[in-house]
Amino acid sequence: MEEIEIIKPDDWHVHFRDGEVLNTVVPETTRHFARAIIMPNLVPPILKGVDAVKYKKKIQRAIPKSDRFLPLMTIYLTENTNKNDIRIAYESGQVFAAKLYPAGATTNSDSGVKDINKIMPVLETMSEIGMPLLIHGEVTDKEIDIFDREKVFVDQKLDFICKELPELKITLEHITTKEATAYVNEGNKNLVASITPHHLALSRNAMFVGGIRPHNYCLPILKREIHRKALVEVAVSGNSKFFLGTDTAPHLTSDKESFCGCAGIFNSTYCVSILAQLFENESALHKLENFISKNGAKHYNLKINKEKILITKSNHSLLFKKELDVKKQKIRIFEPDFPVFWTVSG
Repeated sequence: MEEIEIIKPDDWHVHFRDGEVLNTVVPETTRHFARAIIMPNLVPPILKGVDAVKYKKKIQRAIPKSDRFLPLMTIYLTENTNKNDIRIAYESGQVFAAKLYPAGATTNSDSGVKDINKIMPVLETMSEIGMPLLIHGEVTDKEIDIFDREKVFVDQKLDFICKELPELKITLEHITTKEATAYVNEGNKNLVASITPHHLALSRNAMFVGGIRPHNYCLPILKREIHRKALVEVAVSGNSKFFLGTDTAPHLTSDKESFCGCAGIFNSTYCVSILAQLFENESALHKLENFISKNGAKHYNLKINKEKILITKSNHSLLFKKELDVKKQKIRIFEPDFPVFWTVSG
């Protein structure tokens, strides 16, 4: 047996959904994480501070009494978002950040932004008050290949925002490409990126092994192995510009396996175990704490958690639970294509 103790981690990108799904998945995050940024792409989306407060109360009711957990709420940006509403929501403490979804980029993003110029007054206000901007970094033009959408967004949209507003705190979320790692690493001091466990673990081959694998379909879509390796390289490096955002995204199995094949991977249950194995595989276990417990908090100017967790390595690989039950339906739990020997034991 081998044990390591690390600072309790945070998850800087979580989808809890609503209703029975929310009640089922919240404990899977609160069990191992101290804080999380909660995404606002519900139906209807979280557009104002008062909406975020109501949603936060639902989340808090779903947290087990044994868990200490802080949900950090967000607002969904649209081309009609009012800069004064943003200021009030942030300065009152109702919300922590604002989320930019390009219209149609992912689940429940149809109300998102089509023209970046139309939200520049809002972004200017956010820069002024120190409010973080979270970005789903993909263009949605039909003529752009789906595997190139992140790169084109970085070149055409993100670069514009960064140059216009260098003091704006920006997180390019769930990055998937070598080009994105380079741009963030070389960009201004206020630009950082989050990375998911599934993009660290899988290349795009995982969607097509022995047939179509809908439970490995996510957006941004998995990329070539060269990109996966680039993500792993920056994650295990200790570089403070990169940190964990799981983008854990629950969908009912019936929706994942339907003709629509909803995008999203639910990974929170075994996230810490998977990352411990990934980092050990790269001989970088000593850098795990930076990636999951320190770097994100530093970017968001939050105190590092005081609580610790214990991660234990066994001689036998972990037997993953396959699904969560949601009444009479299921949510598939993410499992990587390599054995995992680490468990969170305290």
